[in-house]
Amino acid sequence: VDDLVQALGMTGISKSQVSALCQEIDTRVQSFLERPLEGDWPYLWLDATYLKVRQDGRIVSIAAIIATGVNQDGRREILGLGLGQSEAAIFWIEFLRGLVRRGLKGVKLVISDAHEGLKAAISQVLSATWQRCRVHFLRSLLCHVPKGQQTVVSAAVRQVFVQPDRKIAGEVWRHVADQLRARFPKVAALLDAAEHDVLAYMDYPEAHRTKLHSTNPLERLNKEVKRRTDVVGIFPNEESVRRLVGAILLEQNDDWQLQHRYLTLETMAGIAAADEPAITPLPSTKAA
Repeated sequence: VDDLVQALGMTGISKSQVSALCQEIDTRVQSFLERPLEGDWPYLWLDATYLKVRQDGRIVSIAAIIATGVNQDGRREILGLGLGQSEAAIFWIEFLRGLVRRGLKGVKLVISDAHEGLKAAISQVLSATWQRCRVHFLRSLLCHVPKGQQTVVSAAVRQVFVQPDRKIAGEVWRHVADQLRARFPKVAALLDAAEHDVLAYMDYPEAHRTKLHSTNPLERLNKEVKRRTDVVGIFPNEESVRRLVGAILLEQNDDWQLQHRYLTLETMAGIAAADEPAITPLPSTKAA
């Protein structure tokens, strides 16, 4: 910081001034990341970015988990940041409980990659449906296919995703699995196990599906986080990670609030209407 200030033609900056600036940033970031969450949040995305941090004289890799959501008005916001071991179930449970304590409710669909422990945490804490990221699943699937056959297998699986509804998509999914079973038994087994998780998004409004089937909506945000954190390389501690990544998320969230709704108000209203119980008319009574 001192070198930067001097490069701008000023005399420099003291350690106490740097400390005061960091404290101000920490206060703003903490206020943002711990703010109350109001209203319902039907859709929740979770994705992880891995960073290097020094711990007890060692350099370890930790996951920076970013949670974003869309509220009932169709507005998208960054809801939280968690730091820890992404494969540990207890980490996911505590992270989701933290969101709930701040007011997260009304979650219907959670979109993420297939991290160990996450699916159980979603069921335990949120009682929501899990959507496995379609893009990551397809990449994992093709790892079991020879390179020369990957284009053919990918095209066969992608037939599922152009179907008009969940019922037909499921039928095509099972048909593709049966077609591949003889030549690629591992691929067929993966398709058998993942059908409901990968196609969960098709139970929601068609206008929303392009944004629900994967964690791709977070790709641009993750790229910006990586661009800024790669400059640091190895962070001295987790507090410094939270300061930098939290400041990036705060900045991005402000930009999102100036943009149009992520999902239209009309289509979001359709979700609310679908959840309302039908009113059964009372039986008419005839005069004796």
